[in-house]
Amino acid sequence: MKKIILTSLFALGLSTAAMAQAATDFASVDTDANGGISYAEAVVAWPDLTEEAFAAADTDGNGELSAEEYDALVAASAAPAQ
Repeated sequence: MKKIILTSLFALGLSTAAMAQAATDFASVDTDANGGISYAEAVVAWPDLTEEAFAAADTDGNGELSAEEYDALVAASAAPAQ
């Protein structure tokens, strides 16, 4: 699953530099403290994040990133491009 997310993120144009510019912890990005990160919250932390990359990271399709989905997104962005 993680490899699919990684591949999707790079295919959709999410670069490591875009994620690295504001990589932060889940609680800091979840500004409304509802336990999920919306696209609006994520784009504040990562202005270059596309809706397509966000959707690829949102593996359950509920419109928000859970802590696990967020961690996978951060890990995928930190992985070297292949």
